[in-house]
Order: sequence, then structure tokens, then C-alpha cells
Amino acid sequence: MRETFHAELAELRALLADMCERAATAMRLATDALLTADKETAERVLVDDAELDSLRDRCEERAQQMLALQAPVATDLRVVLSAIYCAEKVERMGDLAEHIANTAHRVHPNHVVPPDLRDAFDRMGTITADMATALESHVSDPSPGAYAELDATDRLVDDLHAQVLATVTANPCAYDVPTATTLALVARFYERYADQVVSAAKRVEFVSTGTTPTHPTN
Repeated sequence: MRETFHAELAELRALLADMCERAATAMRLATDALLTADKETAERVLVDDAELDSLRDRCEERAQQMLALQAPVATDLRVVLSAIYCAEKVERMGDLAEHIANTAHRVHPNHVVPPDLRDAFDRMGTITADMATALESHVSDPSPGAYAELDATDRLVDDLHAQVLATVTANPCAYDVPTATTLALVARFYERYADQVVSAAKRVEFVSTGTTPTHPTN
């Protein structure tokens, strides 16, 4: 019975890792579509998001079956419940990447991001996708300290988000109201994506160590 349960846990962890990989790919493709006004790439992100939703459903179904049939307790119960929590977070990451791609698709053939903000959005895209890849590794092989590293990286995204907001809310502003609003919204998608990564990483570390990691003071 225990061997079966641990085999099922390994399968559940593999599903979550696959979701993280897909969420990272979605963010990379969405950023590429955003910066190059590539309609086809944007459409690929929109289509692929359905598969991420399906994987989330599979994770939840598998976890619910384990709860019903295996009746786990203590640490094992926390692992199963955390899988449901993390699956929701990663699926949300995919949704946020989809929102970015949808913005690029809607504005096509025009570019969403003006030249002076391309670097900021490019960096946000790279950093957040790399965070999802790091989360994949953390899910596959939990390691103490992963949460702290991702939390520190999240602050870089926060800084870039603040930089974009300062630019689009400057007085006078170089952009019209619709453009400034769109830029602020897309920047928010990146910021929220990073937050979802950190939240999932925190839960994974809690389950693996038994201690809730705290927000670093430095």
C-alpha cells in the first residue's frame, strides 16, 4: 500500500513539474509575441493554455482520488493538499501568460510596447519564465532555500513593474491614456505571475521541511 501511495505521489509531482515547464514556455512565447507583434506565436499561447488547464484538472482529480482511497495523514496529507494548491497557482501563471499573449493578439499588427520600455518588458519576461523553470526544479526535488531565492528574484520583477508604472503615470506622459493603461495592465500580469511562483514555492518548501519559510528581512 505504501509503495503504491509513494508511486502515486511521484506521478503527481511529475504532473506538477510538467505544468511548471509549460507555464515557463507560455511566458517565454507570450513575451516574444508581445515584443515582436507576432500574431501566430500569440495564438499558440492561447491554444496551449487549454492543455495547462487540463493538467490542472488531472492533478486535482489524482489528488482527490488519493485522499479518498489512501486516507493520508500528517506529512503525506500535506503533500497531497499542497499539490492541489500548487496546481491552482501554476494554472494561474498560465492564465497570466495567456493574458499577455491575448493583448499582443488584440493589438496586432501594432506593437504593444514602445521602444523605450522594451528592455523592461523583455527583462520581466525573462525573469518570470526563469522563475517558473526554477519552480519546476523545486517541485521535482524540493530544496531548502529555494523559496528565499525566488522571493528575492520576485523583488526584481516588482522593481521593473514599478519602473513601468512610473513611466506611464509621469506628468506629462509620453503615451495616450489607452496605451498607458494597457502597458500598466500588462506589467501587472508579469508582477502577478512572479507572485504565483513565490506562493507555490513557499508551499512546497513548507511541505518538504515542515517549517513555513518567512519573508527574508534583507
